[in-house]
Amino acid sequence: MNNSTDQLEARRVARRKMISDAAAALRDGGLVAFPTETVYGLGGDATNDLAVTRIFEVKGRPRFNPLIMHVASLEQARAHGVFNRVALKLAEAFMPGALTLVVPRRPESAISLLATAGLDTVALRMPAHPTARALLKAATVPVAAPSANKSGSVSPTTALHVAEQIGKELAVLIDGGACRIGLESTIVACVDDAPVLLRPGGIAREEIERVIGRRLRDGGSSVKPSAPGQLASHYAPNAILRLDAQTVEPGEALLAFGPKIPEHDGPMRNLSPAGELPEAAANLFAHLRALDAEDVGRIAVMPVPAFGLGEAINDRLKRAAAPRE
Repeated sequence: MNNSTDQLEARRVARRKMISDAAAALRDGGLVAFPTETVYGLGGDATNDLAVTRIFEVKGRPRFNPLIMHVASLEQARAHGVFNRVALKLAEAFMPGALTLVVPRRPESAISLLATAGLDTVALRMPAHPTARALLKAATVPVAAPSANKSGSVSPTTALHVAEQIGKELAVLIDGGACRIGLESTIVACVDDAPVLLRPGGIAREEIERVIGRRLRDGGSSVKPSAPGQLASHYAPNAILRLDAQTVEPGEALLAFGPKIPEHDGPMRNLSPAGELPEAAANLFAHLRALDAEDVGRIAVMPVPAFGLGEAINDRLKRAAAPRE
């Protein structure tokens, strides 16, 4: 074999070992950060009360805020949740992928009640990222995995983002590069015959409505959420955000969108110079982090269209700009 072939094989062996080590750590009750196509997840064995407790402790997350369970297959998902006709239709269309389904919890499920915040429902997702899928298959247990960052702060889309905040708390951190989508999963509740959009995300509302042939009801924000990502203040940088800005005020940084931007000689990032929503979604959290690193007090945010992935982008911006307790 030539050098390039040897190097490729060495990387494959190293990747297999890292996944094997991470799976063993999960089964032993440790915490593992891993990439998905949406954001990096902070994973622990969802059937282990102590591991789930550590997730809440490391994140500083309120115990009433339920977690998403990541599974390797639809068969594994159905062992823990009851899938009605609509849930099955959505699972077949979007799993694996950036969709989380909230369904009634099976009484015999071994998932920790701490992970579901004592609710009689469970949030289930099958990620599409090849590293995440390999890890979940090797782990053999459902993995509770919120975003791998401190609660309420900007979600991580690279391994470096994870290492900066919680790296010392992890048994293993798997570096899978930058996340392709860059926004959390879309969450849809299928508890009865009327599906509810609890959180817009990496799959646009319009795509889901096309599959089910009806409009989704809106779930909105909640003081005591029924799914992750429903708190009014969330995904927030240190700087204060001013939304729908047409101009930039003195002392502000600029989070722009599209080719036409206001005059500004201070810190600036453009979500998508071409005005493309998928590019804007992928850049959102990384650009917020970059502007926050400039140590500015305020960030002016240009308007982003509210259709397609723009609904999820605007949802995250609105929560990031919400008053903080």
